[in-house]
Amino acid sequence: MPDVEKITPYINDERNKNEQVRSMFDAIAPAYDFMNRAMSFGFDRLWLRRLINEARAANPHQIVDLATGTGDVAFALAKKMPDALITGIDLSDGMLEKARAKAKALTVKPNINFIQGDCLDTGLGNDSTDAITIAYGVRNFADIAAGYREMYRILRPGGKLCVLELSTPTSAVTKALYKLYTHYLVPIAGRLLSHDPRAYSYLPESIAAAPQRMDMTEIMQQAGFSNTAFRSFTFGVCTLYTAYK
Repeated sequence: MPDVEKITPYINDERNKNEQVRSMFDAIAPAYDFMNRAMSFGFDRLWLRRLINEARAANPHQIVDLATGTGDVAFALAKKMPDALITGIDLSDGMLEKARAKAKALTVKPNINFIQGDCLDTGLGNDSTDAITIAYGVRNFADIAAGYREMYRILRPGGKLCVLELSTPTSAVTKALYKLYTHYLVPIAGRLLSHDPRAYSYLPESIAAAPQRMDMTEIMQQAGFSNTAFRSFTFGVCTLYTAYK
């Protein structure tokens, strides 16, 4: 079991990790988009483009965006691939409310269906989608291996998986600065802006404990995926993983 599966958003809380993660994202949904921009200094937009380009290269007609949150990935997919059918799935009703509100505000309505659900048990059919995307969601899974097995199950043969996840830098100097920023400054900003005292302390804890790079692709391979690969961006603070069924 990866160490990150043992880390939960709230200390001394008897609820399971899925329930705690849902509650955390419900609480921080109003501030989530702003915090993403601020914490990443806007680099999240660059990382998002890399994810979308990888998914687009597979020319998918049906796409499932897991841990869709407020819908940033789903909307970006719809913009680049307007003919694709996109399903966004997330545990948090609070995050999905923001995603649906964004969709309503658009002049051109995107072809996206947002549904509340568990990424470990989507309820979708076997071999039912051409591509799967997930950004910053894997480390929140209560069982990462089970999550990848579910992705493998719903992906069509030849389909593509694209995973964007935060990671820790490899350079000693960058790692020291990163630790100072994520372990001290981010939690302070999170407490002030998100009104959840634990959410942005859980963030760096879960990043540090999550499987990364080769360790992550090994879990993908064990779930059945092939041609696994990864690329890290911005001094290693974000990594894009790709794999095929």
